[in-house]
Amino acid sequence: MIKNFHCHNLICPLCGEPLHQSNGSLFCPQRHTFDIARQGYVNLLPVQHKHSLVPGDTPDMLAARRAFLDEGHYAPVCRDTIDAIRQYAPSIRTLVDVGCGEGYYTARFADEFPDAVLIGADIAKAAVKMACSRDSHIDWMTATASHLPIADGCADGITAMFSLVCEEEFARVLRPGGIVVEITADTAHLIELKHIIYDDVFEQHKHPKPPQGFLREISCKQHSFRLTLDHAQLTRLLQMTPHTLRVRPERRALLDTVPSLTLTVAYFVRVLQKP
Repeated sequence: MIKNFHCHNLICPLCGEPLHQSNGSLFCPQRHTFDIARQGYVNLLPVQHKHSLVPGDTPDMLAARRAFLDEGHYAPVCRDTIDAIRQYAPSIRTLVDVGCGEGYYTARFADEFPDAVLIGADIAKAAVKMACSRDSHIDWMTATASHLPIADGCADGITAMFSLVCEEEFARVLRPGGIVVEITADTAHLIELKHIIYDDVFEQHKHPKPPQGFLREISCKQHSFRLTLDHAQLTRLLQMTPHTLRVRPERRALLDTVPSLTLTVAYFVRVLQKP
C-alpha cells in the first residue's frame, strides 16, 4: 500500500515550491520529483545538502540504539519531553522530530498525541528506513536540520532529542507561538562511562547556549536519574553514541572487563518559543 503524506506541510528541497503527491511520488510545480520508498519514507535530502557521501549515524549505531532504547532505559527522557510539550503546546497539531534517528521517540510522541501530524526527519537514510517500521502513519523523510523541506509556519512544535538545533530554520518552520523542545546532555551525563573509556575526562560545565534572537527561551530545567546496566547493555550504549568512534582499542578492552555499571543520566529540557 502506498504511503500518503501530509503534503500541505511539505516543500520541495530544491526550489521551495509546495509538494503534491501522485501515487508513489511527491512532485512540485517545477517538476522536481521524489519517489516514496517501499518502506514508506521519502528522500528529501539533495546531494548539495549532504556533508559526506553517507551522512549521519551508521547502521551499527542505529541497531544498537534501537535495542537499547527499546529496553526502556531512556523512558524518563521521553516522558519529560512529552510533559514539556503538553505544558507549552497543549493543542499541538503538527510536531516535527528533527534528528529522529531510528524513530523511538517519534513513535512515542505519535502515541501520546494521536490527533497530531507527526513528521520524523533525519539526515541518515538508514535511520529513516529503520524508523518506518515504528509507525506507518508518521511522515518519515531524509532531510537535514539546516534545510527542512517543511512549509513556513506550519509546525506547532519541534523536538530535538540530543540533536542539532538550527534556530533560524526552526523559527521559519514554526507558527507564531510554536515551541522547540530541546534535549541536551548535562555535565554529569554518562560520566562514569567516560572515566572508563577515556584516559582523561575534563570537567565541562554544559548549559544550552542563549538563543540567537529568532526564538526566546521560556523554560530550561535540569533532570537526572541513575541507571544500572549489565555488560551487554553497556556495550549497546557505547555503540549507539559518538563515543564508539573515538574510544581507543585499549580503553574499549577495559570496558569489556566491567560486568555492570551504574550510570548518571543527566540532561537539560529546554523550551524555546517563536514570538
